[in-house]
Amino acid sequence: ADFTNELTALTSAINQYNTSFTSLIAGISVGSEDLYRNSPTGILANGYNAGAQPADIVSFIGQIRAAIAQTPASGLPIGHVDTWTAWVNGSNDAVIGACDWIGMDAYPYFQTTIANSIDVANSTFFDAYDATVAVAQGKHVWVTETGWPVSGPQENQAVASVPNAEIYWQDVACTLLGKINTWWFTLQDAAPTTPSPSFGIVGADLNSAPLYNLTCNNGNTPSSSAAASSPSSVVSAVSSATAPASSAGLNTESVTLATPHPETSPTSVTLSQTSASTLQSASAITTASISASPALSSSQTTLATVLSPFAGGSSASPSASPSASPSASPSASPSAGSCATSLNGEFQYPHLIIPVNSGTPNTAYGTQYNGVINPTVSSIFNFDVPADYTGKTCSLVFLFPEQTALKTSAYTFNAQGGMSVNEMSSPATQQTTYATIPAVEQATIGSIGGLKAGGSYVVASQECAAGKTLSYEFVSTGGLDLKYFQNADPSAPIGVYITAC
Repeated sequence: ADFTNELTALTSAINQYNTSFTSLIAGISVGSEDLYRNSPTGILANGYNAGAQPADIVSFIGQIRAAIAQTPASGLPIGHVDTWTAWVNGSNDAVIGACDWIGMDAYPYFQTTIANSIDVANSTFFDAYDATVAVAQGKHVWVTETGWPVSGPQENQAVASVPNAEIYWQDVACTLLGKINTWWFTLQDAAPTTPSPSFGIVGADLNSAPLYNLTCNNGNTPSSSAAASSPSSVVSAVSSATAPASSAGLNTESVTLATPHPETSPTSVTLSQTSASTLQSASAITTASISASPALSSSQTTLATVLSPFAGGSSASPSASPSASPSASPSASPSAGSCATSLNGEFQYPHLIIPVNSGTPNTAYGTQYNGVINPTVSSIFNFDVPADYTGKTCSLVFLFPEQTALKTSAYTFNAQGGMSVNEMSSPATQQTTYATIPAVEQATIGSIGGLKAGGSYVVASQECAAGKTLSYEFVSTGGLDLKYFQNADPSAPIGVYITAC
């Protein structure tokens, strides 16, 4: 019903205002962050599935194209806005294929499980942008939400302050201006109270001076003609009717980036709420937002997937086989020659999680948020080992807390069996299937004979393969049937990691 109502509002506005309206539109976004809300992280944050399946969004995009055909809006580029982690999830590729452009939302401030101080925010943002461009199938990638708060709580190393907001503007906005369509979060906070965190560039009075200097030190400014001449070179700060909700502790940058996920995109104009006076006086190009968020039950959720933070080196072939005991230790204390089974020290997340299914050997499931290990499905985990790990010991560990200890994750477990682990000769990719699994470099480098909730296990240890990409396949033994949401929540991390010492 919501989609139908907004589609009606769009076509009514086109019919009423004709080109005086359509000439202001840079693009039409069919929904905002629906793929994120369809993911395990989004469902946990909202308490229910408020998103949409990829196939549904593709259908909505087709309906919009049909509705605006033979109107003054015909030919306007149509896209979808979502978190960058949703775009790099291979299960959402069909949405990219249906779009003319894709909108990327990214907030380094909320990436709380990696270094996220303002000093590294610039590189963190553009890592996310580059990753999105890499999967965009040649489509334009617009920056549809980013910003840094002027006040609010400290998120890991990220401090919300006016000086830091200005640094982020200089580093990120001033790089994007005049080059990439960008909607900055946000011109003004939602009334009547100041949210925490607050991203507003101006205070309660729109006529007041900005809280920080918006003049770019690099001399970059948006061309005055950019809005009219190049839909890929517009930058706009837009006020929002909805403040972003910080999903504190929820991780979505691989298993690790927690970004704001407003129910209504603050970077777009919702046509059903847009007045004629706004349309007639608007001086900036707007993006029409069409909701694609029917309330779906969690049983309709597809396998959603995740990458972990950008932590380091890329790949040569894996190093020599680890010298590890064949059976994993359930102890939380490191044994001789191994590192801790906790994330209190140095550790690495898997940068790619790939399930392969012997029952569907030619199906590529793409990157996943979930580890799945059962008699027909094994999961492959890729790790990029940082170059500065030279000379250190690395332990491959599996952490499996009690279900009651989990705050931002969950699992299903049949309480039987264990797992064996193979080291692969080369990394898996998003296209890896059961039929194309990389060759095994060393079979059973370690195993867990009987998996128990509350256990933490060292699977194998070796000298760190610094600067290389390692890939491990976790295989069910003894009838194990396990599906879990990989998450590095400090209070109860779960899943596969590499710890270093």
